Amino acid sequence: MNEAMYRRLGVSDEVIKFSRDILCELEERFKEIDDVAEYNQLKVLHAFQENKVNATCFAGTTGYGFDDVGRDTLEKVYATCFNTEAALVRPQITCGTHALTVALSANLLPGDELLSPVGKPYDTLEEVIGIRESTCSLAEYGVTYRQVDLLEDGSFDWDGIRAAINERTKLVTIQRSKGYQMRPTFSVKQIGELIAFVKSIKPDLICMVDNCYGEFVDLLEPSDVGADMTVGSLIKNPGGGLAPVGGYICGSKKCVERCAYRLSAPGLGQEVGASLSVMTSLYQGFFLAPTVVASAIKGAIFAARAYEKLGFNVLPNGTEPRYDIIQSVELGSAEKMIAFCKGIQKAAPVDSYVVPEPYGMPGYNSDVIMAAGAFVQGSSIELSADGPVREPYAIYFQGGLTWPHAKLGIMMSLQMLYQDKLITL
Repeated sequence: MNEAMYRRLGVSDEVIKFSRDILCELEERFKEIDDVAEYNQLKVLHAFQENKVNATCFAGTTGYGFDDVGRDTLEKVYATCFNTEAALVRPQITCGTHALTVALSANLLPGDELLSPVGKPYDTLEEVIGIRESTCSLAEYGVTYRQVDLLEDGSFDWDGIRAAINERTKLVTIQRSKGYQMRPTFSVKQIGELIAFVKSIKPDLICMVDNCYGEFVDLLEPSDVGADMTVGSLIKNPGGGLAPVGGYICGSKKCVERCAYRLSAPGLGQEVGASLSVMTSLYQGFFLAPTVVASAIKGAIFAARAYEKLGFNVLPNGTEPRYDIIQSVELGSAEKMIAFCKGIQKAAPVDSYVVPEPYGMPGYNSDVIMAAGAFVQGSSIELSADGPVREPYAIYFQGGLTWPHAKLGIMMSLQMLYQDKLITL
């Protein structure tokens, strides 16, 4: 019965058989993912109950947003779940880059230095920092930047990090996920070891973790292992596919308070910020997030096993532990990247008829191709694939609100490559 529906959607018998053989091998692995999801579901539920979430929390506010019970309670839910003193969870934060910008600009002053001990940051942060010249960058306000590249095997350069920390080093930024790089994603354990190391050298350093794509993949979050700020986007993992906008910053009371002043205005902080009509979606999305993330991880593992079986370089591979929802596939040509994205787009519930093409996006220094037929624009927890059209022609696949949809997306990507004679099954 299912195979008939796959055929109706355009999947050939060859792709169905190829996929079926791979999926038979993954049952035990998927059970482990479900166990993590169950733990995180209970953790989120505990946070809801601990903070007495009730129907009044779903009512929106307008204007200044004074006495917004739903907004204030949601921030307590995040702080409880992430095990932090405070949290800033706002629809006024437009994306992950914005959340990171707020956290950085609020906690760095002229003359301070920002250190990345994990190499180059994600493309859109280059202009925020001032690596690429931009108006209102941190560099323009007198904040300097230093980075220590990872070693060839993807591990931390401990000696290089020690040498880079100086009297002006104020904040260490740790990007958990790989971004547009073919390097490993860091586990929470690795992040904890890095935080402990830099604080052993300079105890007053602020450690910020870009947690995008990593929430609820593990039993712990970076805030559980010493991060002063853990930052992310609500249209990725923690929004559960329902949050229409927003970002979060969880961390120490002092750091979060400064972030609130930067997001609104000095003296106003967290007291203002209307929630309008989004609170139900933010609460319900966070509640569903652990199981949605589990679906996305299953899709990533399926993609890894399928494409490594075809001879492509994938990161992580089909048997390695998972520390985020992103699956990198080094396709080797622009033609294959485009075919892959066509398949993901054809599997979408929205704009399935649209043909994705590379184009120049704001914040990126090369053409980027993106496939995403999402209910929420740019929602990376929904089925999507993207990548800069440049060497090594790697595509970054993520998301899937449900496992069946993630599964179909990969099968459609295989179908497009197969019918264009770019792979042999």
